[in-house]
Order: sequence, then structure tokens, then C-alpha cells
Amino acid sequence: MKDQVAVVTGGAQGIGLAVVQQLVEKGVRVASWDYDATNEKAMTAFGEQAVAVNCDITDPASVNSAYQQTCKAFSTPAILVNSAGIAGPNATVEDYDFEAWKKVFDVNINGTFLVNKVCIPGMKAEGYGRILNIASVAGKEGNPNASAYSSSKAAVIGLTKSLGKELADHNIAVNCVTPAAARTRIFDQMSEEHINYMLSKIPRGRFLDVEEAAKMIVWAVSPENSFTTGAVFDLSGGRATY
Repeated sequence: MKDQVAVVTGGAQGIGLAVVQQLVEKGVRVASWDYDATNEKAMTAFGEQAVAVNCDITDPASVNSAYQQTCKAFSTPAILVNSAGIAGPNATVEDYDFEAWKKVFDVNINGTFLVNKVCIPGMKAEGYGRILNIASVAGKEGNPNASAYSSSKAAVIGLTKSLGKELADHNIAVNCVTPAAARTRIFDQMSEEHINYMLSKIPRGRFLDVEEAAKMIVWAVSPENSFTTGAVFDLSGGRATY
């Protein structure tokens, strides 16, 4: 993987940052696409191996600009990890604010779609690519009082399966992971009751460590993953077994 170029959305913190670190350790040059104010500071720790790119993944113009900046800083990305996402509020469907619903979908699925869309042509031209979309166990099983998050992550799974088939004969692998909850800043968007509910559903009895998630993700975007595409890798600590 040395000297390959990767795009990681949401790379400023959480699972995204853990992925950036492990990719850099393998010699990958990484562009972290994020609009979080901490993005630039986080990337300075990796020297010339990483660059912070300010990007709103829900805005097509911002996504296109981020891609051009990445190509200029490094070269055509061969790796894409879509980590950016939001949880949205906890509420029942009948009480769920429609604007909040639309925002969750705009980030979690529309943003993932836009970033995939802009990165695919370059991978096809090079005849190689590895894409990993981060979904959630909530996309498989659904969490009560989190209908927008659960539905949007189910859509990420569907997008991954469809795109994996589209690109299978281009040497581009497209897979996703379905993590259980990890203790990151996304918890700030959730009620304590909902956090405790998620923990109670994990047979391992603890939350996912971001470094654990990153190890599976980095393998999935490596040349070693030469056959599997359109797949869903479980990271739920035993909650989901399919």
C-alpha cells in the first residue's frame, strides 16, 4: 500500500482518525476530508503523509473541490473510506423533526453517494480501487428512537451492494462495515438512555474500540482484499451474526 493515495471522510476524529493513522503507518498518503475545526491540527501529527481538506460532503461543489485538492497535493486516490456521519436526535417516528431527518440522510447517505461518485472515475481510469463505506449495525437491526440513523445506514448497505456489482469487473472492491457503537464524539448527539440501550445489546459487553474498527477497514481497502466486493463486514461484537 506504500505511496497509494487515500481519501478518508470524517478523518478528524473517531474511527476516521484511527483509519488515517493506520493507513499512514503503512505508507499511504491520506487526505482527510472534514469540515471539523480540528481536522488540520489532527493531520499535522502525520507530517507530509497526510493533508487536511475542508469539505462539506453534502455539497457537490465542495466534494468536487476536495477531490481536485487531493489530486494536486498527492495524485489520484486509489482508496476511499467514507467515515463521516451523524446520529441525529433520539425520538420516536411520530415525534421526529423532519428537518433533522433530512439532515441525517443528507450526511449519511447523500454525502456517501457524492464522495463515491467523484472518486470512481479516477479509480476506473487506473484500473484499481478500494472503497469502504461505514454503515452501522443499526442499519441491519434498527434501533428504536433512531429511525433516521437506522434507515440512512441501511441505505449505505444497499448502496455498497449495488456499487460493488457495478465495479466488480474494474478491479475496484466496494465493501462496508457495520460497527456497533464506539465511544466517540457521536455520543454527544445521543441521550444517555440510548447509549445504555446500545451497550446492553452487545454480547461482548463493551463498546467497540476505534482501533479495532480501523484494522478491519484497512484490510478491506488493501490489495490483500482481492476478491471480496459488495460485502458487509460485521463489527457488532456479536449483536448481529449475519
